[in-house]
Amino acid sequence: MRIGELAARTGLSKDTVRFYDRIGLIEGRRLPNGYRDFAPETVVWLHYVRTAQSLGFTLAEIGRIGADLREAPDSAEALSTLFEDKIRIIDTRMAELAALRADLTSRVGTGCPLRAPH
Repeated sequence: MRIGELAARTGLSKDTVRFYDRIGLIEGRRLPNGYRDFAPETVVWLHYVRTAQSLGFTLAEIGRIGADLREAPDSAEALSTLFEDKIRIIDTRMAELAALRADLTSRVGTGCPLRAPH
């Protein structure tokens, strides 16, 4: 299928589909007339990509793990491991943000909020 149809079936813009093709997240073969032609499975893959993004995975992460997941003997187990890793990253970031919030809160109402507290 061509870009316009793929975009319509996935709810993405043509520019987004072109971008995903350019960065190697999807692969379309070039037809003699220069148009890209994508396999029907690309629709399913792009739905996975959008879901992974909504779960906090970056396009770089999706690109790195995509091939591994497609070839994993038990992708549910592989995904669970990835989710556990992402949860650890989120927990670390939440702790960092809590510490930052506490630091900012301690500086509110001080004479010079940018001066380090003693």
